[in-house]
Parts: sequence; C-alpha cells; structure tokens
Amino acid sequence: MTSTVAAIFVGFKQLGIADETDQRAIYSRVTGKPRLSLMKPPEKDAVLAELRRLGFTTVPRRANGRQQLTGRAAKKVQALWIAGWNLGVFDSRDDAALIAFVKRQTGLDHASWLHQAGDTIAVVEALKAWITREAGVDWSPTGKRDAAYLGRYGYKIAWAQWRILHPGADRIARKGFDTFVVATTGTTGMWTEISDAEWQKVMNALGPQVRAARKAKP
Repeated sequence: MTSTVAAIFVGFKQLGIADETDQRAIYSRVTGKPRLSLMKPPEKDAVLAELRRLGFTTVPRRANGRQQLTGRAAKKVQALWIAGWNLGVFDSRDDAALIAFVKRQTGLDHASWLHQAGDTIAVVEALKAWITREAGVDWSPTGKRDAAYLGRYGYKIAWAQWRILHPGADRIARKGFDTFVVATTGTTGMWTEISDAEWQKVMNALGPQVRAARKAKP
C-alpha cells in the first residue's frame, strides 16, 4: 500500500467516514472514478487534498501529547531540523516547532510539504539555506578527488559544529576533531566506514556544547 493510499484511509478514519458508499462518493466527486485502484497518483493526491480540506491532519500526537510528523518527507525534514537544533540554530527539536518555522519561512502548510514532492524540495532548501546562514554548513558537493566522507551530511554538520566551538579550525589539520570523532564512534579512524548513524552520535555529542556556546554569546 502506498503512503498516499494509507494516508487516505487514515483520513477517512479520522473524519469518521467509515461507510464505503460515502468514501466512493468522495472519490467520484473529486476524480470521477469510484475506486482508488482506478486512479493515477495525481488523482489519489487530489483525494488526499480533499480530505485535508475537510479537516484531516497528517500530524498525529505522541503519547506525551506533542505533535508527530508522518509522511514521505517527515524523516528527511526532521533530520535537517535536528541538525539545526544541534547547531544551535533552532531552540527546540519538537515537530511543532518545525511546523511553525516552515509555515513562517515558506507559507507552506505541513499537509502539503509532507506529501507533495515540489513543496518538500522547497522546505528542504529553505532549511538548508537557513542553517548555512546561521551556522556556516557547506552543503556543496565534493570534488572528484575528495574523500567520500566529505560529502556526507553528517560530516558537514559535525565539522560546522566543531568550527563553532573552535573558530579558525582548519579542515586539513582538523586538530582535535579526528580524535573526538574516533572517541565518540569507537572507530579506528577509517572515516569511510563511519555510518550516518555514527555521525549522528557525533552531532548529538557536540550539540549540547554548541547550544551552550551560542547562548553564551552576547
């Protein structure tokens, strides 16, 4: 089952539209087709958009009552948001703060950018641009002769964190940074073997230091 179809069924449940006849009436009104199996992806997206118009929200609540993003773009956008939080750019890592930020910066509602590819790209680029302005992360692709790890987002973010803590740090020498990464990940210094999950450990370890340093600035 595709994520769009799954979202449609969740939408019907949330809106209390359990009767199959009522569901098909919406299908027919929106697309002219009575069943999802007859629809192309854009038509399914149109059905989902109609359910959102009727009040369906794709932001459920966690057990603690906080908003929780779901949808095809959730993990990618959340990863960027948490990166910004670990860089001291954003004050909260909660999904509610992310939703509010994106709305202010782009005017896009989460119901759109969580599922629409074009809107997702706009949100991702807006977050990356903001993080670059505030924390100096260099997202540019690596050159052909550069080591592969230099292209990993985890490395780029961790290195930006290190430079916030150690202004003037040189990428070639990287005094202290290599030692910190090895100690945090337990690797032997083979940088190409450091996984995205291990880079996340490095970012999470540096995060409290970075946030404290930025807050301490006058």
